[in-house]
Amino acid sequence: MSVDAFKNGPLSDLRVLELGTLLAGPFCGQLLGDMGAEVIKIEPPGQGDPMRAWGRQAAGEPSLWWPVVGRNKKAVTLDMRQPEGQALFKEMVIHTDFVLENFRPGTMEKWHCGWEELRQINPRLIMIRVSGYGQTGPYSHRAGFGAIGEAMGGLRYVVGDPSTPPSRMGISIGDELAATFACLGALSALHYREKTGEGQVVDSALYEAVLNMMESLITEYDKTGYIRERTGAILPNVAPSNVYPTADGLVLIAANQDTVFGRLCEAMGQPELAKDARYFSHQARGSHQQQLDGLVGHWTGGLTTKAVLELMDQHGVPAGLIYRAPDMLEDPHFQAREAIVETDHPHFGKLKMQNVAPKLSKTPGGIRSAAPEMGQHNDEVYRGLLGVDAERFAALQASKVI
Repeated sequence: MSVDAFKNGPLSDLRVLELGTLLAGPFCGQLLGDMGAEVIKIEPPGQGDPMRAWGRQAAGEPSLWWPVVGRNKKAVTLDMRQPEGQALFKEMVIHTDFVLENFRPGTMEKWHCGWEELRQINPRLIMIRVSGYGQTGPYSHRAGFGAIGEAMGGLRYVVGDPSTPPSRMGISIGDELAATFACLGALSALHYREKTGEGQVVDSALYEAVLNMMESLITEYDKTGYIRERTGAILPNVAPSNVYPTADGLVLIAANQDTVFGRLCEAMGQPELAKDARYFSHQARGSHQQQLDGLVGHWTGGLTTKAVLELMDQHGVPAGLIYRAPDMLEDPHFQAREAIVETDHPHFGKLKMQNVAPKLSKTPGGIRSAAPEMGQHNDEVYRGLLGVDAERFAALQASKVI
């Protein structure tokens, strides 16, 4: 197949049926859609995904979050609680590559659309299942939101200042990690299917996705009894890497690797620090972290932010500002790489949002369409894809199956 066949992205020959609501499942669908997959979002008639109303927007205005998580998708309505809805869903499964859902385990089985039923219809199907605790185990039946996964996976305990209770990160990181791991699993299962022709289940649990980001937290406790605590802006024993004051603001400097620390010392005009017994190695700097941070902060405090950043750039030391949205929109690097793009929206006109990542050189993904209205593609999918005739289509509408 030629590269031209994938002009809308590397997954443009694949179809996804996205069930579920809120963020963990839909964010996985967004990732697949960004890379070109045809994502058909299925929502209950008259109800829709709550994400259509979430986010910060004026009263009565459409959601400003939904255009991001709903982009590159088609939308159909379908009542999975009705037998006719379940039958129609199974007709769609025949023509799809992935079924993506993030219901509590057992919900799809209750609707007679569990893995065992669906694999009989389409043996090549890959079923992506995102849940709080996974499809098995004593907690699998429990409701599980991202916040609980963050807490049980170990993230909440280590986020924040040591003087405060555990914090959250300000974004729905647990849901998004589970979605990202689900996407990784889906593409791994797709590779296996290409070799064998067989589909399988991808089981992504919120708490396990978070746990997999916790580095050596478990291993450190296993071998030394050490329990990581909240440490604010630093990582224990990793120095210098902190937010430092300047004469007119703050700057983040990360110079914890030996050679980089040497370059920082040169920039500071104190090259002898790199050979000081207290600072000459990673372990030594970690043992004297507070003292070293004080030295770096004293130096940066006598310079403007601009001067510090220029010196760091000249000496090859990683440094930067702590950005907010306005800083991102004004930054020339963001602009040069099109990290933020403007897309058309039926209500807002032009709408800025983050672009697709990562960038592929031959078959890049992209934002092809704004988030759809509820049921916008009913006719295209049911009558076009499935060949539902006019009489049956009218009957499905009348009975509120769609």
